[in-house]
Amino acid sequence: MTWSVRWKVAFGTLVAVACGLLIAGAMTVQSLEQRYLTQFGDALEAKVKLVEYGFQPLFLSSSLPTSSSLQETARNLGNRASARVTLVAADGAVLADSAVRDADLSAVESHTSRPEIQQALSTGQGRDIRPSHTTGERTMYRAILMQLSPDASPLVVRVGLPMFVLDREIADLQQRLFLALGIAFLVALTLSVWLAHSITKPLSDIALAARRFSSDKQIFHVRTTAQDEVGLLASTLNHMADQLRAKIDELSEDRAQLLAVLTSMVEGVMVLDSRGYVLQVNPALERMFGISRVEARGRPCAELFRHQQLNDLVTAILRSRTHHQDEIVLPLSGRCLQIEASPAGGERENEASVVLVFHDMTELRRLEKIRKDFVANVSHELRTPLTSIKGYVEALLDGAKDDPSASMKFLEIILKQSDRLNLIIEDLLELSKIESGGISLKEEPLELRSIIDRTLSIIKPIAGKNRHRLVATIDPSLPSMAGDEGRLVQVLTNLLDNAVKYTPAGGTITVDAKLAPLIESVEPPARAIELSVADTGIGIPEEDRPRVFERFYRVDKARSRELGGTGLGLAIVKHIVEGHGGQVWVEANHPQGSRFVVRLPLNTPRRLHHVSRD
Repeated sequence: MTWSVRWKVAFGTLVAVACGLLIAGAMTVQSLEQRYLTQFGDALEAKVKLVEYGFQPLFLSSSLPTSSSLQETARNLGNRASARVTLVAADGAVLADSAVRDADLSAVESHTSRPEIQQALSTGQGRDIRPSHTTGERTMYRAILMQLSPDASPLVVRVGLPMFVLDREIADLQQRLFLALGIAFLVALTLSVWLAHSITKPLSDIALAARRFSSDKQIFHVRTTAQDEVGLLASTLNHMADQLRAKIDELSEDRAQLLAVLTSMVEGVMVLDSRGYVLQVNPALERMFGISRVEARGRPCAELFRHQQLNDLVTAILRSRTHHQDEIVLPLSGRCLQIEASPAGGERENEASVVLVFHDMTELRRLEKIRKDFVANVSHELRTPLTSIKGYVEALLDGAKDDPSASMKFLEIILKQSDRLNLIIEDLLELSKIESGGISLKEEPLELRSIIDRTLSIIKPIAGKNRHRLVATIDPSLPSMAGDEGRLVQVLTNLLDNAVKYTPAGGTITVDAKLAPLIESVEPPARAIELSVADTGIGIPEEDRPRVFERFYRVDKARSRELGGTGLGLAIVKHIVEGHGGQVWVEANHPQGSRFVVRLPLNTPRRLHHVSRD
């Protein structure tokens, strides 16, 4: 059981007061009892001398006194002294006793063993307090040696006074004293409780304020009117509480700002102590490495991130305490991360010693690679027709112009390569406008059947040269949709043109249009129309399908150049379809060929007015 300070003070005060009262009462009773005993003994001393004086005449006569005379004298003297009178011989025989009948005197035992008799025989006087063997009452005895003559045997005169009166007076005194002590204890109890309350009330208020602050994180001021040390303590604590509140508010604001910065950063941040243990990570780093803050904090960096290059970087900066920078690639996700590690100044455990900032360079490196590939591909695509044009021009200048048939053939080749070069440049410009958002898509009601018919009429002459069979399967219940008719014609034209190029003579090209399931990738999910172009051509290998929509990507580069493709058509298709809020992909067309699928939502979101960027 835990006692409060108030009851500890009250109980301690009461124990001290009670002990003091008990000690004082015991000493008072003892002192008064000793005083009464002294007075009682003095009175008994006087009585025993008077009794001695009363016995002496009996022994001064010529004849010895008889037993009856001694007994009579003892009885008379006892009545006068209001005490018990006993005359004892030197051998302990009782010669007379005022409390014993004459007939019983001979039966009284020897008093040799009585302490007062022994003292009187040896020193001349004796005293004792004890219960009487004869009467049973607590009695005070005084005895003196009565020496009648040098030759005569001494006698001992003893006077016993019962102490029941003294005991009664002492008991009354003790009762009155303890009553007074009880009243004093009750007064002390009241005063101690009041004193403990007045002292501990401010302390209780201080404890309550501290408890509320620890649970509610709120500052409560202690109210007290005391002007003593407790009041000074309360006012000091109130001042400290105000300062603490200001510091807490300042730290909370700084922490909130720091947390907001760390949480909103796209860069990953990790803080290590001097041992290399993780102190803090932000959400961006959690996403980068697929870890949680709970499992990361307090663990060694080398154990948490099993990446040798990263661990070497941490070891280097912990050893040198200088800025380091490196770039790593995560083996599982393939992310490219640039790391900037800086010392933070902490030298002890659980102090920020190193701060590492992780920049996700994956997209930048991908764009750099795309840019390099684009430049290389554009250079290669432009160089091929230019080299051909330059070669045939040089041949004409070298004399081929004088041969009409040769010069005509060379000029036709030059014209063809010029048309190819012009086509590449037009597709590049078109793709550039689309990716930069410079082309707005119209949102006008249109019928997909009319788009398919219009496109097939454009492709039929080309397909007829290769004896291709064009088949159109259109669901008659297709609803109208919103979109840019010209751009959708461009999409279908590019797909059909590829199908014609990569399908052998006599093959079949099928255009299919039907309702498709909901598109879950847009908000809100929408019903869609699925448009597909399938052919029975050479097909696309499984590993090449994800990349066919990249710029200048060709499955068979030699055949593509032979057929006059620029490698940009499918990239344009992808951007136009995504600008309409749709999706495009390619799959195998069993048993042979390829099947390009375009899925367009019926309720195209109004916010997609521009073609999205790659």
